[in-house]
Parts: sequence; structure tokens; C-alpha cells
Amino acid sequence: MIKTEKILHLKSSRGRKVRVVREHYLREKVPCYSALCQADCDNDGKVLPADLTHYVVPDVGVVVDYLEILEFRELQGIVFTQTACQAVQHNKGRRQYNRVRNLLKDPRHDCVLFANEFQEYSYCEREKGESQERWQTRCVYSAAVWYHDHLAGMMDVLMITEDQDAIARYSSLHSGVYVISVQDFLQNFWPDLQAAHDLYGSISQALQEKESESSQKEFSEHLPAEVLEAGIKSGRYIKGTLNVSKHRAQNEASIMTEGLSDKNKDLSWGVFIFGVKHRNRAVHGDSVVVELLPKSEWRGRVTALSEGQGEERSGEEDESKPMPTGRVVGILQRNWRDYVVTFPPRDGTQSQSRNSQRILVVPWDHRVPKIRISTQQADTLQDHRVVVRIDSWESTSLYPNGHSVRVLGRAGELETEIQTILIENCIHVPPFSDAQLREMPVNSPEKPWVMDPVQVAQRRDLRETHLVFSIDPRGCEDVDDTLSVRSIAGGKRLELGVHIADVTHFVSEGSLTDLEARTRATTYYLADRRYDMLPAILSADLCSLLGGVDRYAMSVLWELDAESLAVTKVWYGRTVIRSSYQLYYELAQALLNGEPAEVPELEKLKSEEKDAKLAELTQALEMLTHVARHLRAQRDRGGALELEGVEVRAQLDDEKNITALVPRQPLEVHETVAECMIYANHWVARKIQETFPHQALLRCHPQPREEFFSQLVESASAGGFTIDTRTNKALADSLDLAVDPQDPLVNRLLRMMATTAMSEALYFSTGLLSQDQFYHYGLALDRYTHFTSPIRRYADIVVHRLLTAAIAMDTEADPAKSLLGHKELDETAQHINSKNRAAKRAQKLSTELFQCLFFKERDPQTDPHCVADAVIYAIRDNGLLVFVPEYGVKAPVYLKNREGQVVSAGEDGGCEWQSGTVRRSSDHISTTSVSGTSTFRLFDHITVRISVRSTNFHSDTLNLEIISNKPHSSPAPEEPRPQGRSQLVQEVVRLAEEASQQERVKEARRPKLSKEEREYQQSKTPNLYSLLEEVRELALMDLEMPKRGCATTA
Repeated sequence: MIKTEKILHLKSSRGRKVRVVREHYLREKVPCYSALCQADCDNDGKVLPADLTHYVVPDVGVVVDYLEILEFRELQGIVFTQTACQAVQHNKGRRQYNRVRNLLKDPRHDCVLFANEFQEYSYCEREKGESQERWQTRCVYSAAVWYHDHLAGMMDVLMITEDQDAIARYSSLHSGVYVISVQDFLQNFWPDLQAAHDLYGSISQALQEKESESSQKEFSEHLPAEVLEAGIKSGRYIKGTLNVSKHRAQNEASIMTEGLSDKNKDLSWGVFIFGVKHRNRAVHGDSVVVELLPKSEWRGRVTALSEGQGEERSGEEDESKPMPTGRVVGILQRNWRDYVVTFPPRDGTQSQSRNSQRILVVPWDHRVPKIRISTQQADTLQDHRVVVRIDSWESTSLYPNGHSVRVLGRAGELETEIQTILIENCIHVPPFSDAQLREMPVNSPEKPWVMDPVQVAQRRDLRETHLVFSIDPRGCEDVDDTLSVRSIAGGKRLELGVHIADVTHFVSEGSLTDLEARTRATTYYLADRRYDMLPAILSADLCSLLGGVDRYAMSVLWELDAESLAVTKVWYGRTVIRSSYQLYYELAQALLNGEPAEVPELEKLKSEEKDAKLAELTQALEMLTHVARHLRAQRDRGGALELEGVEVRAQLDDEKNITALVPRQPLEVHETVAECMIYANHWVARKIQETFPHQALLRCHPQPREEFFSQLVESASAGGFTIDTRTNKALADSLDLAVDPQDPLVNRLLRMMATTAMSEALYFSTGLLSQDQFYHYGLALDRYTHFTSPIRRYADIVVHRLLTAAIAMDTEADPAKSLLGHKELDETAQHINSKNRAAKRAQKLSTELFQCLFFKERDPQTDPHCVADAVIYAIRDNGLLVFVPEYGVKAPVYLKNREGQVVSAGEDGGCEWQSGTVRRSSDHISTTSVSGTSTFRLFDHITVRISVRSTNFHSDTLNLEIISNKPHSSPAPEEPRPQGRSQLVQEVVRLAEEASQQERVKEARRPKLSKEEREYQQSKTPNLYSLLEEVRELALMDLEMPKRGCATTA
């Protein structure tokens, strides 16, 4: 080891230049990470393959400016130098540096890091008077030469650079080491990788034309990082994440101030940022530092509805109470991502040069400013959606500069819009690679998959002892979970079983499939398709607990007291199961209701055997429902909430054309299955947290902030109800009481408002939170996790591994692998949380897309589908927010237009636009015109006409217009949810456990129904039908014939 010195020129906190001398140690042995190494380097981790024609060493400029090209998985044998990585950290910031680190850690990318500045023979001291750029280029070239020599000339090395001087200086210095440009590299070695060529051209143009529009500053300069840090510590500045308003993106933005609301009540709603100038080049999602303005300059949010999403109104609208208002003085972390933009029609005002044109493109997301890019294809790409990336935003420019990445397609086409939704939510789901698929087991007609006898011997075999079945949506392929329930110990106890697909048996930790599953973190469900987290051979076949086939499972079995249903014993472990029935929700509910239903698995059986098995299945379903009701009642006593979401399904034909929008119909069996899954998740959370107190992955749901309930409380008060939000128990009880007997939709709307007010449930590592923060507010459980869906959630895979390790600890065996530390586990949790948010947003946007497609081809003036009943759930200054239950749509309805006209209702309820005024109160809004006054109250039913507002730049939106202040059709009371939670809970709580036990015993003794009894819903004789038949026969008899007595007795 050789000691030397490294001289750094840094800036002090006051901006002075400081010369720092640090000790620097050089070593002869530094890992090369090549499979060709003959020097016994300590090459742990990724190793570059030996079967390549060359290795590639990019210089600093290439790594800094062209990293996107190096991220192509097709490029192999890339050696990132320590010099280049440090330059990225200093020049591009932490976010870009983390991209390089993730690239190096990802085994799917064939690249390694070489610590050239610690290698004795590749290290270069900076010469006196030598520029930093020239020294960095020399260091990278020296590293390339060292690689060639270290590998004894067995591998050619290419150094790629955009520095023409470096190419001229080094290209012929050393045999076997070639120095070429990026363009030559792509043309000579990757001529068919067109995406890389296009990206290179786009980035090069952006770099060549990176110039300020003028010397005049449009924005103030950002303060230095050290000044920002000191200001945050002193309390002068406030940091947070910028959130731009979707509806008033031009003027309104805010930052949420975590942790400051307790110190300063003024900041409980965050800090308001008004106008683009005060936003100071920050983009939605950036981590920013804000300085508060004087109170005299504080503003309030506009409380009127905006005319069209993203369109701005002049400043005469009413504003809410002034709130703390500030301006951005610095940016801690850019959150730039890929943006989908649309090229506008040419209007002759765009600047252009001989070789390229500088175009202002319009982002799909209203919250993102226009982006200036350079391109030679502006005419060709008009009305197309294109992916772009932002490169910079100088203080002298009104708009950020960027470059195009790839073209998605023409705006408005379904595939283009679906890809737009995915990219806007940072969802990247390429086809599974050949390397990943090679890890998968084979299951084909020629080579069917069979269980490993060794595995079967190590597991508990439930195939012959337990009636196992699944209940899922119709057509479900990825069956994660199955259930079982049976009476044991002579009827004194029940055994409840939840059996989950054993995904971790097939997906080894650290494998390519595991890394891809972690990257995706979840299966993405869109309105017309899904993108699986795991390859189909697992998700739809070998892991899926399909009916009639043997499968590996992870099981939790509880022994419950038959009377009190208290847990007497719980068992966790790996099992072998065979699901007897693959039921769908409607079929299971029909069996529970005693309705005629055909179970596919029983169709080919003889009548007697079929009846016996159907009775066995029905009894198991009834027993399961009884247990689930008890479990729900337990949680309700603790304060569990029944929340309401807007769930609507797009019904598609064979050609994927939308034929209907179908709201989800709640069934009791939905809650039965959900209760069993919640129970399993809770018990597994207890198990892994008790075994690994500091490194378990749990899921918490923090208590919402009181101010978020304001709309719920005000709306309920207008309807004559009182909502208590102090605790989850108080909230649940008051929601149960807020029922309008004349309109069941009122309670549903209040529950939807409560859902909107909820904070987000999050995964976390137990090592980073205190135990009182583990609580799940919505479910009223002290510990909770996700265990029951490992096919579609990566969090469940992590939990399965923790549970397996916990079971191994019980048997005094060490876990097979070391577990993740709590910091690494927390990184995983944060990643999964982020991807879950993206999945929810994408699902919501795809549903909205198909809602628009449903109405787009219909004439709103003549098509009856375009007229619907709507319920008012909120009042605004110039209109209403309504809910259309038929289609699951929530949208604004305007009562005042841009021309100042207001909606006036006639005697028959018909509405028309007239000159007039609007007056708003807390629970109603009135319009006054020459025709009189019309009043619209909260929870009133009105009739609306639905149409589609289209734009080339953004997504289509639904436009609702009021056509009558009366209901579209008398809102027939919704079918009382026979399986509704409130009724079930009241029933269970009211009945004593003793009565419940008697009822179950009675059910068990009930004789089995014959085929005729099940089919015709007819009780056994004597019954009314048989008595009437005898009367009819007697009436037809000859009076002379001897009278026949009734065959029945009273």
C-alpha cells in the first residue's frame, strides 16, 4: 500500500475557495470483476463475462451526459470508473448518482465499477496547470490501459468519449486500447439498436443548443446548499415537496410541512405558493426550500370550480381564507422523470435553424410546464405523444430544456394512451427476459411439472384431510389464496385454515426473477389488461392455487373453541394442498343463499354423490361465514371502519370494445373472504414481529389529521347527522348512525368522504418505528402486514421469507439466509409504497380513460346512456360536485358559466342558462334570474347529461351538464345490502354466543336437501303445494267412487 496526497479545491460555507489536502492510499490489488482475470482478484459480486469481443470504458463526459444510453441492457461489458462516478455525483447530484449505483447493483445490467483512483498502476496525479476535464480523461484512459494489460491482452478495450482532442491524443497510443466517439461505437457495434441511435441524436442536439434565450434573468438564483441547510435549521426556511394543483396549475401550488404543524398551527395546511415566479423553476414533485412572505402578501386558494381542468381564470374569483404563502428559494432534490408530451400544430412562431427546430412541447400532465426541445422531426411528430426528459432549467429561461427519448404514437389511440398512463406513473413493465425465463420450472404437455418428493416429505400434507377451496372474481387466473374450515375434536373445536401460494419456493432471493419482481413491486391492473409481477408460468400456473391440482402452499391453521370461537392453538408452516373447488363470488353467494347453482367441479358426478358433496361445500361456506361474522364483530368493537370506494368495471367485448360500465355489487362473501385474509395477515404480523422485533415488514395506517375530516363533518351536519372523528371507534359508530331511510346513497357518500380523508397505509420496517406507531387505524389492529397475495405483491414475498425464517427459529434452526437489516428493509418498504401509489393512480386513470371511451362515441343529445341521476355531495362558489352512482363518476357541475349566465330551473325541473347571480351557503347554493330562484342542496338528486371534453394535449375528461333539478328517475332505494356490514355486526353483537352455537348445531342437524328441493325451493311434504294438489284431485274424482282420505296429517 502506497500513501500519497490528494488535493481538493472546495468552497467554504461563505463561498470562499479552500484548498484541502487529504491522505490517499494506493493498492496493488483492486478487484477487476472480469471472468478473464488471471491475477486472483477478489471479485465478489457481478463479474464481466469472458465471451465478449471487447469491454467498454466510458469517459466522464459520456457517463454524465449519455447515461441513458449506457442503461440499455443490450450493451455489455461496461466498466464504470471511480473517476466518472464521482464526476456524476458532483455535477449531476445525488439522484443521477443513485441511478449509476442502481445500475451497478442490478445483475440484469452487464456493468461493473472499477476503483481506478485506488489502483497503484492506474492512478494519475493531477499535473500543475492541468484542467480538471483533461485530468479526468487521462485517468479514464489510464484505467482502460490497465484493464487491457491486467487481462494480459485477452480482451480489447474501447474507451468511448465525445472529446475529439482525446480521440486524437490517445487513439494510437496503446495497442488493444481504442478510443472512439459514442456515435462511432453505436454505428459500428450496435447498428440495429435504433432506439439508442435516436436517443443519442436527441441528447446531442439538446447539448449543442443548450443556450440561454437571453441574458435577462427570468427567475431569481437558487441559494447555495449550505445557506439552505443553515436556514432550515434556524427556522427561517421551510422544506417540503412541491405539489402543484391539478386544476389551477398556472397559479396554485403548495408544500406540505411534515412535523411543523404541531409547532405552528398556521402551517397545518402547508405553505401556499402563488404564481410561476414564486415557484422559481421548481417542478411538481421536487424537494424544495421555501421562505414565507410577509402576512400582508398571503393569499387564499380559489374556491370556485375551474372551467375545464388546467384552464386558468382571471383573478376575480372568491378565495378561501388567506393561508401562509411563500416563495421557493432553493431546490434540495430534483424529481425529474420521463414526461409524455404532445407536439403542437405548427404556427410559425417556433424558432428553427438549418438542422433542427426548437419546439415548446406540451406535457400530458397539467402540473408540468412546457418543455423546450430540439428536433428535426417537428412536422412529422405533430399530434403525437413523445417521451421527453428535462436536462436543465436556467434562471434566464422561462421554460426548461429537454430532449426526446422515444415516440409513443398518435394522440387519442388506445395503445398510445395506455402507454402514456404507464410512463406518467413511472411504471416500466418490459417483457420478461430470456435469462429470467430460464430460471422458471417447465410445465408442458411433453414435460409436465411434478412435485419434488423431498419437498412433499418436508411439508404437512393436507390433500386428503382438508376440504380446500378458493373464492375469487370470475375468470381469475392468479389464485393467491384458498380457505378451509372443519369441525374437529368431536365438534368441540373448529379448525380454520388460510392457505397461500408458496411463491418463495419458486423465486429464490437475489435471483433475476426476484429482482424484477422487486422492481415492479406489484401486479398492475388496468381496465382492459394487467401487467404481472411474475412470469405467467408462475402467476397463472404453478403458483396459482387452481382447482384439482397439487400445489405448494404456506398455511396458517387456527384451532377455535366451537362456542366462543377463541383461538386455542395456531400453526404456521409449509403445506401441500389440492383445491377442491375454484369458486367465484357470485356462485359462492348463491350457495350460501340456498339458490340453485351449478358448481363446475360437480357437473359430471352422479346425483347422490353430487348432492352429498354440494351439502358438504355449502356447510363449509356457512361455517366460514359464521366465523367471519364473529371476527368482524371483534374488530368492530375495537373501532374498525367500513369505508367506501368508487369501484366500477369496464365490460369489454371480444374485440376489447367497451360495452358497459358496471359498478361493483357488494356481497357478504366478499367480506367473508376479506375477514379471513385480514385475520391471517394479523397473525402473521404478530409472528414475524415477535420473532424479529427490529427487522419485520409490517403495514401501518396512521390516524388522519383532524382537519382532513372538515368536508365530511360539514356535509353530514347539513344532512342532520353528527360525525365524531376523535377516534376510529367514534367515527365508525357515527357513520353507522348517519343513515337516511329514504336514500341509502347518503350513507354511501359520507363513507366515500371518510375514505378520501384517510391517510395512506404504508409498509415500514419495525426497526425504524416505535411499537405505538404500528397501529392500523382502519382495521383497528395493533399489528398488520400483507401475507395473502404473494403472486401480485412483492411485500408478501418479503413477509413469506420472514415467516419461513421465524418458523425455522422455532425449531432451533438458523434461517437459511441472513435477513435484511432494518435500513435495507426500509428502503424496500419505501420502494414498494411508491410503486403501490403508482399502481393505484394508473388503475384510476385507466378507468377514467374507459369511462370517456364509453361516452365518446355516443351522442349526448339523443343517447339515453348519456343521461343519468346524480347526487350532490359538495358545494362550490360557482357549482356543485356530484356523484353518478350508475357509472361510478365523480365530477363537477357548473351553475355559472364564463359569460356570467346561471342555471335556472323551470317548474318542470328543466334547466336553461339565463343572466343572473349565484349565492352560496354552507349546505346549499341558489341561482337567481328573471325566471326566479333555484336552490340546490346537499344530497339532492339531479339529472345530468354526460359528454366528453377532448383535447390533443391531455387526457379526455367527462363533462357533466345539469338538465333538470329533479331526479332522472325516482331513485329506487338500493337493494338493502343484505350482506352489509352494519346489519351483520349488529346481528352478531346482539345475539349471545350461546344462541349462535345453538343455531349452528341446528344447521348441522338439518337434513340434506334433495335435488328437487334445491331446484324448486320447495319444502318437504306436507306442504301447501301437496295439499292443494290433493284438493284438486279430490275435486275431479267421481262422486260415486269411495272417498280417499288425505295422505297427510296436520
